[in-house]
Amino acid sequence: MRVTEEKMAGSKRPPSDKKRQWHHLEAAEVMELLQVSAYDGLSDKEVEQRKEQYGRNIMTPKKQQSAFVRFMLQFHQPLIYILLAATVVTIFLEEYIDAIVIFAVVFINAIIGYVQESKALQAIDALAKSMTPRAQVIRNGVKQNIDAKELVPGDIVLIQSGDKFPADVRLVQQRDMKVDESALTGESVSVEKNAAPVGADTVLGDRFSMGFSSTMVTYGHGKGVVVATGDQTEVGKIQKSIAGAQDLDTPLTIKIKEFSQLLLWVILALSAIVFAIGLLRGQGAGETFMVAVALAVGAIPEGLPVAVTIMLALGVSKMAKRRAIIRKLVAVETLGSTNVICSDKTGTLTENQMTVQRIAAGDRLYTVTGIGYRPEGEIMEGKQQVELASNTALEHCLKAGILCNDSFIKEKDGLCTIEGDPTEGALEVAARKAGFDRKLLEQEQPREDAIPFESEYQYMATLHGGAQPVIYLKGSVEAVLDRCDKALQPDGQLSEVNWATVDEQVAKMASKGLRVLAFAMAGAPAGMAGIGHDDTSSGLIYIGLQGMIDPPRQEAVEAVKLCQQAGIDVKMITGDHAITAAAIAEQVGLNGRRENGRLVSITGKELQEITDEELEGIAENTSVFARVSPDQKLRLVKALQARDKIVAMTGDGVNDAPALKQANIGIAMGITGTDVAKDAADMVLTDDNFSSIEGAVEEGRSVFDNLTKFIVWTLPTNLGEGLVILAAVILGSQLPVQPVQILWINMTTAVLLGLTLAFERKEPGIMDRPPRPSGEAILTRDLIMRTLLVGSLLLIASFSLFLYELEQGTTIAEAQTVATTVFIVLEAFYLLSCRSLVRPLRDIGYFSNMWVFYGIAAMFFFQALFIYTPAMNTLFHSSPLDGMQLLRIFGAGLILVIIVSVEKHLRYGSLVKKEKQR
Repeated sequence: MRVTEEKMAGSKRPPSDKKRQWHHLEAAEVMELLQVSAYDGLSDKEVEQRKEQYGRNIMTPKKQQSAFVRFMLQFHQPLIYILLAATVVTIFLEEYIDAIVIFAVVFINAIIGYVQESKALQAIDALAKSMTPRAQVIRNGVKQNIDAKELVPGDIVLIQSGDKFPADVRLVQQRDMKVDESALTGESVSVEKNAAPVGADTVLGDRFSMGFSSTMVTYGHGKGVVVATGDQTEVGKIQKSIAGAQDLDTPLTIKIKEFSQLLLWVILALSAIVFAIGLLRGQGAGETFMVAVALAVGAIPEGLPVAVTIMLALGVSKMAKRRAIIRKLVAVETLGSTNVICSDKTGTLTENQMTVQRIAAGDRLYTVTGIGYRPEGEIMEGKQQVELASNTALEHCLKAGILCNDSFIKEKDGLCTIEGDPTEGALEVAARKAGFDRKLLEQEQPREDAIPFESEYQYMATLHGGAQPVIYLKGSVEAVLDRCDKALQPDGQLSEVNWATVDEQVAKMASKGLRVLAFAMAGAPAGMAGIGHDDTSSGLIYIGLQGMIDPPRQEAVEAVKLCQQAGIDVKMITGDHAITAAAIAEQVGLNGRRENGRLVSITGKELQEITDEELEGIAENTSVFARVSPDQKLRLVKALQARDKIVAMTGDGVNDAPALKQANIGIAMGITGTDVAKDAADMVLTDDNFSSIEGAVEEGRSVFDNLTKFIVWTLPTNLGEGLVILAAVILGSQLPVQPVQILWINMTTAVLLGLTLAFERKEPGIMDRPPRPSGEAILTRDLIMRTLLVGSLLLIASFSLFLYELEQGTTIAEAQTVATTVFIVLEAFYLLSCRSLVRPLRDIGYFSNMWVFYGIAAMFFFQALFIYTPAMNTLFHSSPLDGMQLLRIFGAGLILVIIVSVEKHLRYGSLVKKEKQR
């Protein structure tokens, strides 16, 4: 059949229209709708027509902001507007030195902000790279090998083991095909494909009649017709989800933004008041404006952006040592606020290595120790290690698993991997734990023939020669048991199959989320050269069951416990089956809604029926979500955020990328993670270990603690500077500090003093307290009161000593230098009190952070240059001071320390005492 030009011209939407449910249609109907023959494929003319209509099989790249635009956006902040305006006006007033200093501060902040700006998303490029570069197709009745970018809907493609699907394909024919879809769906076991249609509402992971772009064929081969290319594929839809996900502000940036907007209006109002008072007093407009500028400059914490950036960068360095690489600086602080972690299952909470954990043979149940693909572990009956000589049925069950097997264990650099199907790999590992050597077995019982696994029959069988020729068979429980009429016992004798016991063993394994395979055998006549389905249709001997699962990481169990202890909810969102997901959730110890003593799990099919409003409550109270599609993962993250949750999302597959980007912090796996996941994430774990998240959260909380200490330390300075200017205007006095002197105070102290707080150690009990509420301000009522107290002390000390110097007949430059130095010295003394906001200095150790003392020494050195060098005297209008002036300044600093220590003891003393008693 051929598609006509009229039909092509009249079709405005591609055949991959979302309304088309290709998985639900018969293969013949799909071929008819796409106007193509499975034997001839498309003609060159048809290919060109469709390529013109639908475009190439590539992802649409997202347009990024230019470097210039990103740099200019660094000036798009309310407080920066004030400084820029002040720069322009000071130039107009010919105060060029002041203008240069003010603008230099703004420009330095912009450069630092631009350097740490790493939000250019590369996820779409990574998605494009994930597509297969070549594809085998049938066109004009001839097989061709083409660039996969040239595929169009309707192309007939041929797929075999080891290939990636080059586009979304509706299977027309297949032979024993298994596909690894873990990167797309999160399911740990390869999916068996079938050309038969499935239900219209079937979730992505159960659409067995489809092959999806970028998924890998691990077994078998087949033929299919392309139904979606480029942006229309399931991977393309994920791209759109990534592009549509919001870049959310972090809790810290939100709080700083709110604080900046409030401060902006306060500064403008106070500056207007100061300007009005000056004019009423008859002062010149230029002079009055410079006073208003001094107030604005003093009230703006210019050093805050620089300090926050550097402190976050130090947090990045600390986290790197704990195997967590931060891609975006603000993610450091977000970790400290996280109260929900949405974790993928496969490869994140689990090993991503199928492991046999239970074996049933000869009416006995055995436990297999050890996890993963390393053949380290034992087969136990109760607490006793099993001897194979004591159970012939167990021996044959294990031999069947290793001989009726097409996969192999590969070991390189101490790492064991599976070549082939992970399920078969797990069977070989189990046999090797019992002491079997595959090469030796294959020499003793070489394979003569095999019946490969077929979906129609649900089993695989192999014929082995040697001294005692034998047929081994493995497959689904139903397919194998239907062919058995006897059972092998531990002593080697045959008996009737105890169906009740087998059913009980299967149910017990399945209830734990294990995937169960059954095994059988039959004697073969000497010289038998081949086998067929007739040879295995009946009369087989049942030899046992093996139950396997992708087990949880042991470290993840402890990490989940610590996270929940710290008030962080851990939720599993996976594409795997509900029973398996619930079993793993129980093993790792997830909390959540329970019914009849079991964790409640919600499936993707159930999510389709739930409204967004209903989902908010369900998402908050449920801990396990299974068979979830990429869009549903994204929807769950948004539902939690609608409840004011700070959400961290972990994952490693393509299917995780949209949710990783939408989450407040996306966490990708560094080893097993796809490029798409890494590029969409804010943080990458270099060891793929969930337990590293707990360490990162701990560091994140510590970073926020130290940021809070910095803010509590720096704000009183800005308050004091603003109050000094306001007091001078109200009293009709000269300014105690000039604008450039205020900038000197703010910038030098922020870097030399404030940043030393970044090196403070984690305070005791940091993981015993709950996460901070998302709506909680950085400064609590108590800390605001302390800010007002210290700001007032700075006002009193600086203004009173300034007036005292003028009364003594000193020059205005000398008096202003005294007032400036008062701020420097009192900030240094106050820094010691801010090392802990609630505890006395002796509790955290006087010398536990030597950087504080190095910073104070450096600050005093630069302040000496400010006071005594002619160049600084010219630049900052300062003047040398004598010993008595310095003694009075240091005396004021000592008084401040005493007052703050008393306030801290009165406000927090009882709380600290209770913590010590606990």
